[in-house]
Amino acid sequence: MTISGESLADASCRKLITRIELPDEDFEPMPEGDIQRRNLSYATEALKLWFEKQQNVYVSGNLFIRYEQDLVEKRVAPDIFVVFGMSKEDRVSYTIGEDGGKAPDFVLEVISRGTRTKDRKQNPLIYKYLGVKEYFQYDPSIQILKPSALNGVRLEHGEYVAIASSVLADGTLALHSEVLGLDLHLYPSLNFRFFDPISNQMLRSYAEAEHDRSIAELERLYEQQARREAEVIAEQERLAKQQAEAIAEQERLVALQERNKNEKLAAYLRSLGINPDDI
Repeated sequence: MTISGESLADASCRKLITRIELPDEDFEPMPEGDIQRRNLSYATEALKLWFEKQQNVYVSGNLFIRYEQDLVEKRVAPDIFVVFGMSKEDRVSYTIGEDGGKAPDFVLEVISRGTRTKDRKQNPLIYKYLGVKEYFQYDPSIQILKPSALNGVRLEHGEYVAIASSVLADGTLALHSEVLGLDLHLYPSLNFRFFDPISNQMLRSYAEAEHDRSIAELERLYEQQARREAEVIAEQERLAKQQAEAIAEQERLVALQERNKNEKLAAYLRSLGINPDDI
């Protein structure tokens, strides 16, 4: 029997291939505007740069995590996640069953109107089931999450417990991630940034890091040029001083010669019975 020229066996095979291949494609809602897109890019880039020199720290985002090996529908796609103890190699999707059974340690969702139900109600249940240690939510629109546009929970004894926040002197909202060893800052300008409390520095995106390197290089070149100019001036001053000392020495020798000449003349006059002072 055929269906439009296709056998039942062929039709079943096509459906099976479709079911297997489609989950690698991202059908999640696209970022709603530039603000959300910028925050997604920043968070992923900043964490990748921060853990760049550490071995076996996998940072990714907007990537499917498969948590039931034979059930393709069991998947979730966090905006940003970090897994410690996993290689940095690129992946099409992150399959827990194929990666040592290791679930993400940290997840951050940048909430939009299109994902708010999933991010606030559905995903926390999945993350708790998987054993995700920390789950943070950030609302760049400041219209969905109330009363704070940034919050987080930490897994304690199988349940998520709210992470305490604090307000810094400049009005910045701060939450600490024990998993990352970093603070999450929401500034009064509503900009979101990761912050290292030990080095007291803000984590940079690729563009920000490159800008900082360019500024540092310009400052290095400026300091190098200023040092060279100072060395030239110091050398000129040294030569001028040396020249002045040479002139002074020459004048001293001329004066000494003149004095010796006068003394010899005076001695000669006295030998003739002439007082030099009378001349």
